[in-house]
Amino acid sequence: QVQLVESGGGLVHAGGSLKLSCAASGSTFSYYVMGWFRQAPGEEREFVGAISRGGGYTSYADSVKGRFTVSRNNGKNTVSLEMTSLKREDTAVYYCAAQTGTRTAVIVSAEQYKYWGQGTQVTVSP
Repeated sequence: QVQLVESGGGLVHAGGSLKLSCAASGSTFSYYVMGWFRQAPGEEREFVGAISRGGGYTSYADSVKGRFTVSRNNGKNTVSLEMTSLKREDTAVYYCAAQTGTRTAVIVSAEQYKYWGQGTQVTVSP
């Protein structure tokens, strides 16, 4: 079982950047495929990005492709979401998620993730 704690959220102006981190504990981090999701008020949770166990494979939602980057450091048990050129529509609670998988797997479906963090708020102002 893995525990996840997100950090780094906050208030940022449109066009700005922010880096979220997710710290994992309780299990061997490199066994887990990691994902980032977000949920805005009144909306469904949506996929943002995901990264394979070793970091060699990634996938992104079209809405963030070219602006957001997911990376991981298995030595430090962390996964990050670097967000640039932020837009107001990026405002949401951001969650990291973990699920065991094959070495090359990248999971984009929220239903397939078993472990979730508590979320961190990102607010993009005009």
